[in-house]
Amino acid sequence: MTVSVIGAGLAGVEAAWTLAKHGFCVRLHEMKPQKFSPAHNNADFAELVCSNSFKSNETASAAGLLKAEMRLLGSLVLEVAEQTKVSAGGALAVDRESFSQEITRRIREVANIEIITGEVTRFPQKNAIIATGPLTSDVFADELKKKCRFLHFYDAAAPIITLESVDLNIAFFGNRYGKGEETSADYLNCPMNEDEYNVFYEALVNAETVPLRNFENLTVYEGCMPVEILAKRGKDSVRYGCMKPVGFIVPPRSGDIACRGARPGKRPYALVQLRPENDRRTLFNIVGFQTNLKFGEQERVFRLIPGLENAEFMRFGVMHRNTFLDSPRILDSSFKLKGSDNIYFAGQITGTEGYAESAAGGIIAGLSLARALKGKSSLELPETTMTGALLRYISDESVTNFQPLGANMGLLPALEHRIKGKRERYAALAERALRDLEAIL
Repeated sequence: MTVSVIGAGLAGVEAAWTLAKHGFCVRLHEMKPQKFSPAHNNADFAELVCSNSFKSNETASAAGLLKAEMRLLGSLVLEVAEQTKVSAGGALAVDRESFSQEITRRIREVANIEIITGEVTRFPQKNAIIATGPLTSDVFADELKKKCRFLHFYDAAAPIITLESVDLNIAFFGNRYGKGEETSADYLNCPMNEDEYNVFYEALVNAETVPLRNFENLTVYEGCMPVEILAKRGKDSVRYGCMKPVGFIVPPRSGDIACRGARPGKRPYALVQLRPENDRRTLFNIVGFQTNLKFGEQERVFRLIPGLENAEFMRFGVMHRNTFLDSPRILDSSFKLKGSDNIYFAGQITGTEGYAESAAGGIIAGLSLARALKGKSSLELPETTMTGALLRYISDESVTNFQPLGANMGLLPALEHRIKGKRERYAALAERALRDLEAIL
């Protein structure tokens, strides 16, 4: 039997991979390279548009637990992520080009997956998974309007700069509180004193942004808030957010360098982190600095950060439209469109926000469609699992103001016995989730 998967992003490749493993012939539709969205520029599958990080790899965290569950479910994305990872402390970050290239190679090698290039312009009739992502093309979005309610929000990406353009007399390598392996090679940190922060802050909040259509009605997802919008919430908003200095002491320096950035031996007033983009660590992205500033303004403002005075930008930050469904009204807990003939959705278009969340949705949609076509009952994941909790969130009709949501421990039911310490409580929640998932698998 032949099934269709529309979109070869993180969710689409997982869905196609899962269906192929279950013996189905898969037609995987991808409009690239014939047509690109405003934020995509790579012809390979599973292109990572924003960060290159899949977040924490520690099981006793929401992101880490979700990935542990995905590994049990046979995730292609995480297998390749481990193969192409770069050092990022306790996080799982990848060389984004190597990651997409390897995903593409693996998918193309599967005999029962047929790649069909070109934009899909018609809503499928049956036996399909729609994984067109947060940047669904206008033509197909019009098709969705005829069948589904859907909403919009805007997402933003951070700029990428070269390591050789960073002043390493000011910036220093290290992780917060010294955590993680190879601490000296994980994050690159640019410390600021109070005067430098004040100058930077004023420049940031007064910088010119790129005009957006219907900007007055703009809704921005909190998890990808442009740094300039966050800054306008208050003088210390970014200093307690993406520029928080806790967990760092400025290392010793020499000569007049000591008067720039922050005093050696002291905690900086504010701090900007950069994370490696590739395994050679020649490229770094500015963590938390997703932005909609004009390109010239990005150069002017971000070069006020100590250590980035001569920053060479390989990619400027961009802001783009995201599309997501009003899922609680139209999808069930297996991602199936209610009342349809086996039409499923997967990925960020369903309102599960994040890379791992999108990929997990692809796995579940693939498993759900496979089971339906084999005459089996719907896959019911325990609500104690992170994946199951996300499925319940997107299908909970009591959620009236539906907004994209990523994995978080608050989605899980409380433990039978109260545990005071957060880390210990999270570890217990993760242990229960994996035990319950293994039991049904």
